[in-house]
Amino acid sequence: MAGWKDNLGKTEHKRRRRQRHRVAKNKPPAGSSPGTLVLPEGGSAPRIRATRYTAESHEVREIRDAQELANFCRPDGFLWIDVQGLGDRSTLEWIGKNFGLHPLVLADIVHVPQRPKCEAYAEETFLVTRRLRWKGDAHDPVDERQVSLVLGKRHVLSFQEGADDVLDPVRARLEQGTGKLRGSGPDYLVYALLDAIVDEYLPILDKLGLRLEELEERVVEQPTRALLRELAALRHDLIAIRRDVWPQREALHALLRGDVGGIGEPVKIYLRDVHDHCVQVAEMVEVYREIASGLLNIYMTSIANRTNEVMKVLTVMSTIFIPLTFLVGVWGMNFAHMPELGWRFGYLLVWLFMLVLAGVLFAYFRRRGWIGREPD
Repeated sequence: MAGWKDNLGKTEHKRRRRQRHRVAKNKPPAGSSPGTLVLPEGGSAPRIRATRYTAESHEVREIRDAQELANFCRPDGFLWIDVQGLGDRSTLEWIGKNFGLHPLVLADIVHVPQRPKCEAYAEETFLVTRRLRWKGDAHDPVDERQVSLVLGKRHVLSFQEGADDVLDPVRARLEQGTGKLRGSGPDYLVYALLDAIVDEYLPILDKLGLRLEELEERVVEQPTRALLRELAALRHDLIAIRRDVWPQREALHALLRGDVGGIGEPVKIYLRDVHDHCVQVAEMVEVYREIASGLLNIYMTSIANRTNEVMKVLTVMSTIFIPLTFLVGVWGMNFAHMPELGWRFGYLLVWLFMLVLAGVLFAYFRRRGWIGREPD
């Protein structure tokens, strides 16, 4: 029963990984009008938390309808609208209408997963990033989700696939009034959100590194099929992280170069730190991918060596028994005149001779290191 449940769990993990990286699963049919929305399968209902802040004040409200959002969006202060869940088309449409989002922006928000990128539109800057979360599962250790950011003149919109706490540290800093968040513009808020997301990368890679060390010990001492599945899952996640981090690095570089507007020069100084973290993560991912590939090669070599050891033992045993079989075959022939058959101690002598011969062959093979121990 336990084995059946384990196999079912492994199948479910494989299905989730395949669905998570199917880029066409939430895309509109070929030939559809640009901006056509296809909601994510099984998406949760949006939860909207609106924050209006100035250097002196801070107000948070749960938004339930378009009129409530319009009333909250007053011109005083800056706005941060955090949307968790992409499962309701009408809600997303009235959010987009309220802030004048381009249809392609709304489509990229909904059609997950998107490649991390940075794009400039008439009134806003659109960013796609990927957040990582450590799950610790042996067959699927890392969870990935898309976070979309829209930077306007006085507002920031963040869209997440579902309920998540990755941005809670930024929300807490706004509430407590610590740091420069309240006294800075929306571009600094975008930096803080990107920083909170990218800061999750390094601890996860540290855990992946520890997992690689553990697997390295196991692959040398006791390679098993379960170990092979763990290695394959870990390598798959490293490839997925690389697919997330490298475009993220390029998007941040585009912001630093000024390819898109919205980010002031003072904020770019802080943004360079986020870019440096992305570069560091990208380098670590490459190293870990090489280690994982090396461990897979070690596993295959270990299995081949174990097979060779088994074949070597079987060959040695066969070699020992070949002359014994020959002797038994000779004396087992039914000829009338075989002098040895009349010897009084012939039976004992044959046994003694065969045992000595087998012992000599065994000692010879052992001395050569073909059985029992490695050669000197």
